[in-house]
Amino acid sequence: MDVTDLYTMIPQEEGVTAIKRLMETSNLKQINVVTKGIILALTRFVMTNNYFYLDGFYYKQIRGEAMGSPLTLATANTYMYFVERPISKWAHRTCSLYYRYIDDLFIMSNMHADILKGLVKF
Repeated sequence: MDVTDLYTMIPQEEGVTAIKRLMETSNLKQINVVTKGIILALTRFVMTNNYFYLDGFYYKQIRGEAMGSPLTLATANTYMYFVERPISKWAHRTCSLYYRYIDDLFIMSNMHADILKGLVKF
């Protein structure tokens, strides 16, 4: 399965929230001298200030992240980490296999396909 348009579809504020949750889960208060507050403010700034030029006009991206931004991969992986936790726990509980590489999901189970499709809708 593939998470359709992962980078451009992550809600911007949820991307920031995912980074915040990861820092809290890891008990990370700062990196070198950069505090959590500054990291989150910069993350929010980068995510909400993406512009692109198309056919003579400039546009502001209002959903998701810019393709190619160094922050995009980190945010997408962090966001997916929290999305996939219930799926991973379910797979462990049902003796199923679950693997993910960025936006590609691999699930192997004895469950009916409809159950699996319902599991990964988010």
